[in-house]
Amino acid sequence: MPKKKGRIRIGVGGWTFEPWRGSFYPEGLPQKRELEYASRKLTSIEINGTYYGSQKPESFAKWYEETPDDFVFSVKGPRFATNRSALSEAGPSIERFFKSGVLRLKEKLGPINWQFLPTKKFDPADFEAFLKLLPKKIGGQTIQHAVEVRHESFCTPDFVDLLTSYGVAVVIAGDSGFPQIADLTAPFAYVRIMGTREDAKCGYTPKEISQWAKRAQELSMGKIPADLRTIGSPPKRQEPRDVFLYVISGYKPKNPAAALALIEQVTKLDG
Repeated sequence: MPKKKGRIRIGVGGWTFEPWRGSFYPEGLPQKRELEYASRKLTSIEINGTYYGSQKPESFAKWYEETPDDFVFSVKGPRFATNRSALSEAGPSIERFFKSGVLRLKEKLGPINWQFLPTKKFDPADFEAFLKLLPKKIGGQTIQHAVEVRHESFCTPDFVDLLTSYGVAVVIAGDSGFPQIADLTAPFAYVRIMGTREDAKCGYTPKEISQWAKRAQELSMGKIPADLRTIGSPPKRQEPRDVFLYVISGYKPKNPAAALALIEQVTKLDG
């Protein structure tokens, strides 16, 4: 019997944040055990530190060992690859990144999120040159890629078609001032929601949590939620897709609470 939907993974960005101690993390929990704790409450975490600089290979190996067997990390690609005028010249930065030890996450390595500055405009030829530099496999391990673009010039069917041809996902921006492109261009969907608020118990209202849970479920079935903005034509085939949804930015102290509420609501919908 064919699979009707993909796996929905929900988490936050990083795991080291002082205001989470005593709210998300229990009082007195040693800082060195925070990843161990978070990875048993959430189903994924986006590693952000890799955007700013290289991490030690030993760190990736340690993170692998500290997390459950079915846990998955998404990893932000280095800014040295994306914050440049000529993306075609990003090859050395991309190569260094994949040699930095990230592959020591093994099967727990999820999509790589290549984030671009809001000032970066869409240049079809140069952007395709960047996509050509992204490895699909390294040593037999499949590598998934997503791009997070933040300039309105990317809101064109040409961009959507380009990503589809390379099997690269576009990061779906939620509850933010960034352009939203919710087209499904890869075998998975990558969502970053950024609207948590201090005055909502879980960062979002129960209605908003329910809305995002339903959207995640639709995406996992290969459907594009009607209330999300798309730019190109719908996919020719509706196929199940794994979904990676991260609660990012907004009122960061409430982000774990929002992620936990989303996991609970998705579980109810599945039931």
